[in-house]
Amino acid sequence: MKKDFILWLVISAVIMLMFPFLAVTFIKADAGMAVCFIFFYAVNPIYSVVIGIFAGKDIKRLWSLPVISSILFLAGTWLLFDMGEIAFIMYAVVYLILGMLAMLVSMLISKKARQ
Repeated sequence: MKKDFILWLVISAVIMLMFPFLAVTFIKADAGMAVCFIFFYAVNPIYSVVIGIFAGKDIKRLWSLPVISSILFLAGTWLLFDMGEIAFIMYAVVYLILGMLAMLVSMLISKKARQ
């Protein structure tokens, strides 16, 4: 189980930290911002749901994955854009809510399947 946790931490770091960094660094001005919006509105929410579904299968050990993912997003955006920007806090909270809801739904489905 530790291998799964570490694997998901690495995936979270890549998606929430490295992808935006690469977009801002290697894609020119307006196109870089467009790619970041794709991350903010498509990739990150989908990833938050996926990590929540995975965490719901073993909620006792993996409950922190959605939290860590949201914190990594916040750290990455504050480092790349503007430290302390309130909008990024709201995005992180939304990603956290999506991950937690997916985790709870996944947990309930797993419990029902066991019965």
